[in-house]
Amino acid sequence: MVTINELAKLSGYSTTMISRVVNNYPYVDEEKRQEILKLIKELNYRPNSIARNLSIGKTYNIGVIIPSLQRPYFEQLVSGIAEEAFKHNYKVTLLPTNYDRETELSYLEDFSTKQYDGLFITSKVNSLQKILEYQQYGPLIFCESVPDEEVASVSIDREQAFMDAMAYFFEHNIKKIGMTVGRNERYSNSTKLFLQLAKANFDSFDESSVVRNCRTYEDGYRAGQFFYENNQVDGILTNGDEVSAGIYDFYRGKKTPLIIGQDNLLASKLLNLSTIDYHLSKSGREAFRQFIENRKDKIMIEPTLIKR
Repeated sequence: MVTINELAKLSGYSTTMISRVVNNYPYVDEEKRQEILKLIKELNYRPNSIARNLSIGKTYNIGVIIPSLQRPYFEQLVSGIAEEAFKHNYKVTLLPTNYDRETELSYLEDFSTKQYDGLFITSKVNSLQKILEYQQYGPLIFCESVPDEEVASVSIDREQAFMDAMAYFFEHNIKKIGMTVGRNERYSNSTKLFLQLAKANFDSFDESSVVRNCRTYEDGYRAGQFFYENNQVDGILTNGDEVSAGIYDFYRGKKTPLIIGQDNLLASKLLNLSTIDYHLSKSGREAFRQFIENRKDKIMIEPTLIKR
């Protein structure tokens, strides 16, 4: 493959001039530009992207740390980030961790070597302080609440979401609720908050009313069986609409508790199940705008309870 030095010799122009044409710099004589572009096409010249990125100080690539590629919650967040990123000609690299500390740290190390212009953290497993050590290498944008640090964050008002769900249960005279969660409250602030609020608002709620490690339809079906056979409840707040669908399917032909899911997926609409819409695509778009505008705002997105 022809190099920029070889192209310079063949064209009679300097490597600086060719670099200006390749990078679409202004103030280049149009006749010279066209001559160089013609030769580039004829010789199938491909610029060294690493060298070019170093010269301009940008990769036009962002990294998005996510725990999983299969979770609808993160799919919606990433969709919003990507939608806005593409408008600005940025590539989006997905960095799944499966909640493994070392994997997450390896992505942060990649960031420190300037492989990404910015790093978006949708959910973390390492401590916040450990992650903030990498702030010196470029912008970190958190898609979760980080109230006491000077970083960009876009979060969801989960307390409002929970209280709206509780109000809906009260409207329907629900006396005993169950709950499904995905992550342990030691690692998930949202799980911790929901459990605290449930205990504060329902006298009958305790640890026996929680089914853990729920993420999929199959997990939901298992949770439905547990509630039916071991702990009768008349309302269930799930951690996702796929889980809600599994619970609903188990209860077919039986008296079904009032189910409230999260994420506003098509499944909840088809099954006519209530759900909490967190407007995650909007959250993702706002997160990228923080990055591109070099802001460090604290943005909180208000959820919407969709009653069905």
